[in-house]
Amino acid sequence: MKNNVFCVLCFGALIITLMLSITSCNKSSARLTADMILINGNILADASEMGRFEAMAVKGDTILALGTNREIEKYQDKNTKVIDAGGKLVVPGFIDSHVHFLQGGISLSSVMLKDAKTKEEFISRIRDFAKTVKPGEWILEGNWDHQNWGAELPVREWIDQYTPDNPLFVSRSDGHMALANTAALKAAGVNRNVKDIEGGSIERSAGGELTGIFRDNAMALISSHIPDYSADQYDRGLEAAMKYVASNGVTSVDHMGTIADIGVFQRALKAGRLITRIYSTALIPDYKRIQEKMKETGQDDRWLKAGGAKIFADGSLGSHTAAFAEPYSDDPSTSGLLMYGEKNMLAQVLMADSAGLQVVVHAIGDRANHLVLNFYQEAIRKNGPRDRRFRIEHAQHLLPSDIPRFKELGVIASMQPWHLTDDGRWAEKSIGPERIKTTYCFRSLLHAGATLAFGSDWYVAPPVPLEGIQAAVTRQTLDGANTGGWVPAEKITVQEALIAYTINGAYASFDEHRKGTLEPGKLADFVILDRDIFSIPHETIKDTKVIMTVVGGKVVYNSE
Repeated sequence: MKNNVFCVLCFGALIITLMLSITSCNKSSARLTADMILINGNILADASEMGRFEAMAVKGDTILALGTNREIEKYQDKNTKVIDAGGKLVVPGFIDSHVHFLQGGISLSSVMLKDAKTKEEFISRIRDFAKTVKPGEWILEGNWDHQNWGAELPVREWIDQYTPDNPLFVSRSDGHMALANTAALKAAGVNRNVKDIEGGSIERSAGGELTGIFRDNAMALISSHIPDYSADQYDRGLEAAMKYVASNGVTSVDHMGTIADIGVFQRALKAGRLITRIYSTALIPDYKRIQEKMKETGQDDRWLKAGGAKIFADGSLGSHTAAFAEPYSDDPSTSGLLMYGEKNMLAQVLMADSAGLQVVVHAIGDRANHLVLNFYQEAIRKNGPRDRRFRIEHAQHLLPSDIPRFKELGVIASMQPWHLTDDGRWAEKSIGPERIKTTYCFRSLLHAGATLAFGSDWYVAPPVPLEGIQAAVTRQTLDGANTGGWVPAEKITVQEALIAYTINGAYASFDEHRKGTLEPGKLADFVILDRDIFSIPHETIKDTKVIMTVVGGKVVYNSE
């Protein structure tokens, strides 16, 4: 009898245990139900490993699981959104590691001069745009390229008769040179007696008159008198920028801007309007305020975070203000310029680094890059070891002896491949056949073990990662003159370029734990492409279309 009672009790305990287990499993299953499932995909989860998956489950803004359709279907219930990828390539969201985001958005509604092929077209576009603006309103942006019409620099006389009532200050495509009309000179109180500016230059005619061209630091003589955009203009510019990059598969950007820009992003975050993740930098002199913004944005840094402190070492190749160790081949009177003195630059780098910020320095010419590497080496020596992730933005022209120093010092080469398609048309004329061998030297840097993070430099260049990937892989120029590639020894593979737009982009902003690859626990930021960029001719990669862009499990762009 006792044994029977014991058996009954054991059996009852077993039933209770099973019921609890079933209840626990049901609760567990409920917790693991997906909000979104992507099926029938060709999912490249990690560009460094190249493994493919068929399906993916997303819960909230986070990836829940990857596997086959059958493995993932268990996460589906009646409320789950199902996306059928139709066998298309799915990749992690592109990270554009260098943009001027607000300026890019605002430029979408400004006069477009970048593809003006002739002097006459440059003039006519300004003439026609001036008819659409109110008297007194400034005409800005433009992003012209005088190389398109034989390298003749524009002068204010070209457009004065069409813009008598509107101050005009339109930038060259690299942002390091701009043209002011006479109305802008008057608005800024600048005349022929203006003195030259250290770290900049002012173009003058043979008779000493101002042509309207201002370079680098001298541009502030005009730009400091331009009225700031309204909050509404900034908000609309941000919205336009986010929609535009989403249509190109970009889910995160590293913004190069100001403290005020961070305020614009914070306003959008508070209103729930951000659809692009933003890592924002500001200029080094504002380092204390950058620290404050780091604390403020740290509360929700999945969408917005601050932490980068930027300084300009030199100008640009197209403006002949990039600082080289030797003079320009086509103008032996100059070897470019440094925006600040060497001691001043070093002091600013040391200051920002000691404050715990990520130092981000613009450097184009080989002398500028050499100096910045020296500054970083000194910062490490003086301030001690830590995970700094120093960055050089552009790293465009390097001395051969400096290439291995990127790895040695842990410096990220934040580069923009599309620029070579433009510069390759005329760079050899400017710096000669020897120096171009280490221009945009992607292969040499990778061979040396350096980390490459790719971006666009938008508004200067298009924020289209697929065009950037093609540029890095083919090195073909816009004029079609280099079918085998400009400096072909520096080509890289599609895989290496994709790593630079995903994994390394996340690393460059200290975000590798949450994005850059598609893994359980990471953010559900991904892009569906209309073709497999690994199996098509390299020359057609830029023709690939983005079908869908998803950020945090939400569709932010759908071509259909």
